[in-house]
Amino acid sequence: MKTCTETLAALLYGPDKPGLVAQVAGWIHERGGNIIHADQHRDAEERIFFQRVEWAPPGGEVESQLTAFVVLAQELGMQVRVARSSERPKVALFVSRAAHCFHDLVLRWKAGEFRAEMVCVISNHDDLREASEGYGLPYYHIPIDKENQARAEGEQLEILKQHEVELVLLARYMQILSAEMLEQMGCPAINIHHSFLPAFAGAKPYHQAYRHGVKIIGVTAHYVSAELDAGPIIQQDVTHVNHRHGVADLMRKGRDLEKAVLAQAVRWHLENRVLDYNNKTVVFD
Repeated sequence: MKTCTETLAALLYGPDKPGLVAQVAGWIHERGGNIIHADQHRDAEERIFFQRVEWAPPGGEVESQLTAFVVLAQELGMQVRVARSSERPKVALFVSRAAHCFHDLVLRWKAGEFRAEMVCVISNHDDLREASEGYGLPYYHIPIDKENQARAEGEQLEILKQHEVELVLLARYMQILSAEMLEQMGCPAINIHHSFLPAFAGAKPYHQAYRHGVKIIGVTAHYVSAELDAGPIIQQDVTHVNHRHGVADLMRKGRDLEKAVLAQAVRWHLENRVLDYNNKTVVFD
């Protein structure tokens, strides 16, 4: 039986019990699949089992095996999400004035690094319109403040619906998404925070870090939740600083980290490697 070049990647979790790895591997083998990658983790405190398994089904059986694997996981008492390698989720970028993460993400996408289709850019400023349209991406300028937030978010939601967006990336978008908008979006959002959360949450973290005389600075990519800067963390990184570095130096070094960390988090999400559980993540890298 000939295997297919398309693969399926399943993320599953549930109560730990003996034989889960063997049952999953046996199910795939019995149906002629070829396992490409498999990894698992056990939370000893909670006694929860986590697994990511990617396999190539026989030709012509991708959709049927996807459906059947969901049934298997449910029979094993597991929560599951299965994605096809051919899927290209539609992505919207939210930006403000800072351009470094915006350019980095778009250029990586154009270079084929992301399994996605970028479909639009939404901003509360007009600064990046020319660059966005130069990349061939439609640009929507929607000013937003405390007085018009509900109306502005309504316009943003209409744009997301129009473009059938399945993932939102906050590429240094300097506005807080309301709980109502997050609920109505119907898709995850990933933010890059210019701080090693939970330290220095909120505004101007580099200024906060400078005032505290820290010896390392960091950044955090996380899923957006209704609680400010408290969503499940996907990826973090740090760099060393010293007394010779001013705020401008911290911001320059931080921008390099922000690009790399956000890109890695986006890549992992699009490859179905991130399992969000109890406001934490298990990342199968």
